[in-house]
Amino acid sequence: MNKKKVIVVGGGFAGIQLIKRLDKNLFDILLIDKLNHHQFQPLFYQVATSQIEPASISFPLRHIVKSEKNVQVRMAEVITVNQTENKISTSIGELEYDYLIIAIGCKTNFFGNTEIEEHALTLKTTYDAIKIRNHILQTFERVICLQEKDRILNLVIVGAGPTGVELAGAFAEIKKNILPKDYPGIDFSKFNITLVEGSKSTLNSMSKTASTASMQYLAEMGVSVITETFVNSYDGSEVVLSSGQVIPTNSVIWAAGVIGNQINGFPESSFVSGKRLSVNRINKVIDSDNIFAMGDIACMGTPKYKKGHPQLANVAITQANLLAKNLKAIVLNKPLREYKYRDLGSMATIGNNKAVVDLPFVKFSGHLAWFIWMFLHLMLILTIRNKIVIFFDWAWKFITKDTSLRLILTEP
Repeated sequence: MNKKKVIVVGGGFAGIQLIKRLDKNLFDILLIDKLNHHQFQPLFYQVATSQIEPASISFPLRHIVKSEKNVQVRMAEVITVNQTENKISTSIGELEYDYLIIAIGCKTNFFGNTEIEEHALTLKTTYDAIKIRNHILQTFERVICLQEKDRILNLVIVGAGPTGVELAGAFAEIKKNILPKDYPGIDFSKFNITLVEGSKSTLNSMSKTASTASMQYLAEMGVSVITETFVNSYDGSEVVLSSGQVIPTNSVIWAAGVIGNQINGFPESSFVSGKRLSVNRINKVIDSDNIFAMGDIACMGTPKYKKGHPQLANVAITQANLLAKNLKAIVLNKPLREYKYRDLGSMATIGNNKAVVDLPFVKFSGHLAWFIWMFLHLMLILTIRNKIVIFFDWAWKFITKDTSLRLILTEP
């Protein structure tokens, strides 16, 4: 039997997991990604806040698949899918496939506000995390020299989901424990961290226990939380809220939502809200024969998850595991299995010793939640070396309440 050609677009959790699970005797795989590395998104905020190095959560794709003899890697961008001819058009030319797997994830959603998109910082890539780190550190370098400091001593984070809450908590700890030592000439009581959220509470996708605990933790850490409020505009110097409040600031981090990364060649009927590809219970794109989507870009409606599953690493990984089995079953003409998501829970951390955990059978917060958060995230890190590096970075930070990673990596 000739091997089937599988093109996997995207080297995130879903793409990497599928490649590891696909039968080597049945499939030749081509992995395509715009980047040459896998990014561990849950810890982007720690790079942005100088807690760990970018290399600790970035893994070269060629290194990941070096032992997979049936896998090739191309650094390229997919432009268009030609479903009729089973081809994709890319920045390096046209490529043919027997099966196409879309796992390109999502990008920041600015809800059509181009002004905010132009001026706000985002956190969807390792590069974004480095950019935030550079911006914040450069801001404090400027504070020392400027007479008018109010504007640049305001940090606004928009969106109080896990990313926004974790960023706010991390910056609050830096404000308390690190910045006064690095910049003794600045009064950091005037450094204001504001978290803006459109719903009634922080972490509104989690339990009431998690929302209440996170609000309490942030308040104790000095973060100003504004709920049931939206950002109307941001021109690079002032944030205008729907309440009419104006916050002067040069630093806005936008973490208020995501939208699917764009890929051409699909009819509008293939997409649902958030520009996600609509898939059936085996992750096959609706109205296609041999194209599948998984992870954040895929929206699979089920009786329990009518609007699609949560955009979590666990969903991406388990969908990839099942799709690997189903692709083998298709080739061998065997019965297929439908995807059924088992909710293992969700969690978020709000600084040292502070976290919230929602498990199917119990919800809790505090020290134990923080240790569980650390353990589970370490388990998801791809290599033993990086697990050890991150563990020691965390341990050092816990003991000393400090890091030595505050490098500004820009052109001189």
